[in-house]
Amino acid sequence: MKFGKEYKQQMVPEWVEAYMDYNGLKKILREIRQSRVPRTPQTPMRALQQRFSMYSPFRGSGIELSNQRSTGDIEDQAIKVSPYLGESNRTFYRTRLLFPTEDTGREDEVKFFKKLDEELNKVNAFYQDKVDEVVRDAAELNKQMDAYIALRIKVQNPGVKRSDPEVPMEPLRASTQAEAPSSSETGGSREIVSPTNNGSDLLKVLNHVKINNTLQGPISMMRGLLQDSNDKELSFSKEELKQVEERLKTAFTEFYQELRLLRNYSFMNLSAFAKIMKKYEKTTSRSAARSYMKIVDKSYLGNCDEVTKLMEDLEHLFIKHFFNANRREGMKPLRPIKRREKHRVTFLSGFFFGCTIALVLAITLMMRARKIMEKGQEGSNYLNNMFGLYSLFLYIILHMFMYAGDIYVWKRYRVNYPFIFNFKQGTDVGYREVFLLSNGLAVLALAGFLANSNIFIGLAESDSKNYAKLIPLVVLLVFLVVTFCPFNIIFRSSRFFLIKCLCRCICAPFYEVTLADFFLADQLTSQISAIRSIEFYICYYSRQDFPQGQSKCHKYGVYNAFYFVIAIIPYWIRCFQCLRRLVQEKDSIHGYNALKYLMAIVAVVIRTVYELKSGTPWLVMALVTSAMAVGYNTYWDIVVDWGLMRQNSKNFFLRDRLLVSHKSVYYVAMVNNVLLRAAWLQLVLEFNVPGLQKTAISTTISCLEIIRRGIWNFFRLENEHVNNVGKFRAFRSVPLPFNYHDKHKADDTDEDDDDEKDD
Repeated sequence: MKFGKEYKQQMVPEWVEAYMDYNGLKKILREIRQSRVPRTPQTPMRALQQRFSMYSPFRGSGIELSNQRSTGDIEDQAIKVSPYLGESNRTFYRTRLLFPTEDTGREDEVKFFKKLDEELNKVNAFYQDKVDEVVRDAAELNKQMDAYIALRIKVQNPGVKRSDPEVPMEPLRASTQAEAPSSSETGGSREIVSPTNNGSDLLKVLNHVKINNTLQGPISMMRGLLQDSNDKELSFSKEELKQVEERLKTAFTEFYQELRLLRNYSFMNLSAFAKIMKKYEKTTSRSAARSYMKIVDKSYLGNCDEVTKLMEDLEHLFIKHFFNANRREGMKPLRPIKRREKHRVTFLSGFFFGCTIALVLAITLMMRARKIMEKGQEGSNYLNNMFGLYSLFLYIILHMFMYAGDIYVWKRYRVNYPFIFNFKQGTDVGYREVFLLSNGLAVLALAGFLANSNIFIGLAESDSKNYAKLIPLVVLLVFLVVTFCPFNIIFRSSRFFLIKCLCRCICAPFYEVTLADFFLADQLTSQISAIRSIEFYICYYSRQDFPQGQSKCHKYGVYNAFYFVIAIIPYWIRCFQCLRRLVQEKDSIHGYNALKYLMAIVAVVIRTVYELKSGTPWLVMALVTSAMAVGYNTYWDIVVDWGLMRQNSKNFFLRDRLLVSHKSVYYVAMVNNVLLRAAWLQLVLEFNVPGLQKTAISTTISCLEIIRRGIWNFFRLENEHVNNVGKFRAFRSVPLPFNYHDKHKADDTDEDDDDEKDD
């Protein structure tokens, strides 16, 4: 693999703009190469003379000796790199060319080294900022480990008092002392741990810490509204110690991954500088690489070993205190988990996809051969019932297909969706796995529909036909059992993550809203028809006489009431999430977002009333509210969620950073979003389409809404990824188990203790 491709693959997606611009420098080298190509064509005689000169032992040796004698001088005089102090007393570098100004392509070489210096200064500044950040984080982890070790001593030795002069520290000899972070050009070592022998000083830490309570719920929300602290006092129980240990393990693991990426950032940029200077020498025949790489090696990027030492100290501390010095077991959580593409997933995906196509053809041919549509009222009622029952699977399967496509495109354009969704490392499913699940569900649903139809046509007894109508319920139960199965089969971690997000959506006001939560709630707003299908299941199977389609279900008042409620539940969830974020973040944009969902709720309610009662007044109200909701939602999709339509952007009416190189994709997506949003009005206007029934039209519009949502998903996460890139945000913040209180008082107490010892 060429270095350019490997360099791009090894980049941290959120740090792309902080890496050395390898392709930009290669482009300048190509310009230098083109400027050095002789303009006069080479004649055959001149080429022959050059060929013979290569074999001339006299002329060739003279030139060779001359080159050998001047090699050192040329290297010394080709460039001169001078350091200078810039902002914040940081060292920057400037290169000056020493060869004659008459040389061909000198202007391009000046341009090359100017950009090279800019890239070196940029990479140095970014790396130094990140190292300073991890040093501060290491100091905070030091304090957390002090509190953890003290708590562990107290739990394992309940009789020990904090004032005891000596505490048994044999199994826990390593404590931590936070050092004030100070960055230097040479980069001195900062250890995470340093041994301590005074146990009484360590136990005093417990006087100034409380447990950081991250559990959320109604009580936590009320405390937040009352500006009351969620911290709780130490209970010194084994359960508390275990919880603290698990949270510290997570914090150490995330911190180690950050250090690993920083080390890889340094290595890849150093390699890029070496590669580009090698290409420069090859292009210009000037020996400047050694001089420049000496400066690179002396810079903060090449000379700072802070990250490596922090990693070594962290490994030692993590393995000793959490895995009883078992390095083999202790390194497993620290090493990155790489997903392996399994051949059986690809095989089963293709197999189920083929079965899906075969079942669709079989159902189509069976319906035409048995002439179900020509069986009068009985055949019509049967198809309406089966379509209402199996349409639930149609919506879910289509949504899963769109999500699989989204994952494929996200990976293609290096959108870090596992980080954005906060997936646990190594547990995220790829597009192949989602495609496999969607095809498996399609085979299950289509096989049930085919069996249902064959039994319905082949049996005359009503009891047997009634038993055949239970097949859709069996298919639904199988789907639910697999989804909520507690055993470690069929991507359990992903299923549980989905269930957890769904529960947080239902309890939206009481839990802090994450991106995964409101992203799932947005998906539910596009699945109103699927949620109503579940209501139809309940109505269909709760009556012994099996109602003949939704028309009979609408005769029940309870059904109509829930028909309203179910339609607004997803929008109500999103509205609550926006209000929670408004209260928590104090950002007015969440209030405007909540208003958007309130408008959608009003539009859905009035449209549902019109669907049940009809009448011109309801038609006008439904049309006006739906048009307002469509306009507001369309604007929000394009401007806020996608971040497009920026007037001052360098890309006309788009945004500055675009992942897709073809700008037409964004314009087509915006037009497509407007058209598919406007299709929602068809449910109100009810245009007659020849050859299609009302149920078929509403189903088609529901499918178009799911397709629109799938397109929306890509651009929504692309915008989130672009925002992360702009802020260089590549790591998630992990809540630490301890909060320190009365810091100044603690410092004064420590000083008094020191004075007493001195006296």
